[in-house]
Amino acid sequence: MSVVKINVLTVPAEQRETLEKRFASRAHAVENSDGFEWFELLRPVEGTDTYLVYTRWRDEESFNAWMEGPMKEAHQGRGQDGGERPAPAASGSTLWSFEVVQQAAPKNA
Repeated sequence: MSVVKINVLTVPAEQRETLEKRFASRAHAVENSDGFEWFELLRPVEGTDTYLVYTRWRDEESFNAWMEGPMKEAHQGRGQDGGERPAPAASGSTLWSFEVVQQAAPKNA
């Protein structure tokens, strides 16, 4: 079964818009990766400054290949305009890993 990776990002209120714009500008960056199944950026509604970046992968190997290839390249070097990379919008990050052991979908899907 699939594996789920949730990147838990601590994002100060004044950086929320920056974080969301950065994800929007990279939209579709992961979609063509072998083994990629799903992505969601989850914004906190109340009581926390924690965003969740949810991705689902066919297997651990697919996730690791993406981490060591396209993701690593995207987070190294210069910014998109060739200048210095902007400061991170998140003040902290933790990666949670899960295996999917059960799942369900709507019957009409």
